[in-house]
Amino acid sequence: MLGYKRDLYKHWNKGLNSGDGCDTRREVILAEAVTAPQVAAGCKLTGGSWRSPYDNLVVTDAGRLDVDHFIPLAEVFDSEQTPWSAARREAYANDQASPDTLIAVSAASNRSKSDKDPAEWLPSDGSYHCTYAATWVGTKLRWNLAADDAEVQALLGLAEDCPTTTVVYESAP
Repeated sequence: MLGYKRDLYKHWNKGLNSGDGCDTRREVILAEAVTAPQVAAGCKLTGGSWRSPYDNLVVTDAGRLDVDHFIPLAEVFDSEQTPWSAARREAYANDQASPDTLIAVSAASNRSKSDKDPAEWLPSDGSYHCTYAATWVGTKLRWNLAADDAEVQALLGLAEDCPTTTVVYESAP
């Protein structure tokens, strides 16, 4: 993708609570814990458990989790309506104001997804497809991101199977 570099999106900044020693990534992991882990100095996490919605796996080691940018950074770059400022890119990459922009998932599922959109990849847990599609659309709308034809067609196909699913979002500042 011409012009895209992952480091354009400064991610894992000091998070919402800059005094807790946890970066955005660890704050998301803490927020999404089913069973809270112990937090040691430097925000070292031990114990705890999480459910990875992409593959419906229970993860009991925070080191086996990735925090996924629901809309991958490369997809965001490709979907920006006009080029974003560095500040807006950092705001997206660390967005904890919405529970949907960042999500803790198994490292394996996140790597399987990579930079793919719904035309190219869907979670292995089929029961999550409707939520996945609604969250994808809501996050695209939140950040005013475009969708290409293949992506739109894939989402419309998913929508046919999700008649009771509602897209909810709040525009990003």
